[in-house]
Amino acid sequence: MFNELYQKSLDLAAHKRSKIFLAIVSFVESSFFPIPPDVMIVPMVVAKKNDYLKIFTIATLFSTLGGALGYFIGSYFLDFAMTVISFYSYEDKVLSLKDNLTKDTGFYIWLATLFLAGFTPLPFKVFTITSGMIGFNLFIFLIICLFSRGLRFFIVSYLSFKFGDTFNKFMKTKVAIWFTILGILIVIIFSVIYFTIK
Repeated sequence: MFNELYQKSLDLAAHKRSKIFLAIVSFVESSFFPIPPDVMIVPMVVAKKNDYLKIFTIATLFSTLGGALGYFIGSYFLDFAMTVISFYSYEDKVLSLKDNLTKDTGFYIWLATLFLAGFTPLPFKVFTITSGMIGFNLFIFLIICLFSRGLRFFIVSYLSFKFGDTFNKFMKTKVAIWFTILGILIVIIFSVIYFTIK
């Protein structure tokens, strides 16, 4: 199923209305769809390099709006929310995270987790839905979604613009590892700065 959806997403990237389809994929991926927008972003930028900023902007805005839908699902449709979370085998992790929120550092733990989910290959929709389930601050939620998704999609768009097919090959093999490492480093740096100032 994943291979079929992946191939369909690639096909949509070559469509004459690819930007509309990118908006749709970015939106639904943040709430339940399994294939990330990056699959479309790279070939779209390689095909039309001068549009890389438009492509990055579309993916970021609609992914954030999709995150808001995920938040809404978690807030009001618990059965469906748990179905999505179960599909990705994250029930235990979500329950563990919810327990951590009762501690004094819970807010910061969720803040870092949400950023990593938006920036790294973690299933972002699981964490947008969970944010709604736990009643996380909606304004902060949207800011983190916008920042984490925007940073990720800008990097993907810019590197696709700069290196073309070379980056496309890199995306298929090692990008998940490097995004995870970079995401963790960003969280550590911001944490050190925040607690030093505090």
